[in-house]
Amino acid sequence: MGLGGISLWQLLIVLLIVVLVFGTKKIRGMGKDLGGAVKGFRDAMNDAEKNPPKLADDSEDASFETEEKQNTGAKQ
Repeated sequence: MGLGGISLWQLLIVLLIVVLVFGTKKIRGMGKDLGGAVKGFRDAMNDAEKNPPKLADDSEDASFETEEKQNTGAKQ
């Protein structure tokens, strides 16, 4: 028995069918695209760890809310 009740022969048969349906070029291209996506994700995660994004200053939000309350109060 292999993975979850699937034997080695069953895995080989599935692999053979996938190769026959898609062809080696298409499988190689999909693998290359997937590898590039994973590499890009890792690079982005490493970049985010080195240079964390700067959060907006809360004092600007507080002043905006105060001005908004003053403006709505004056209209009523």
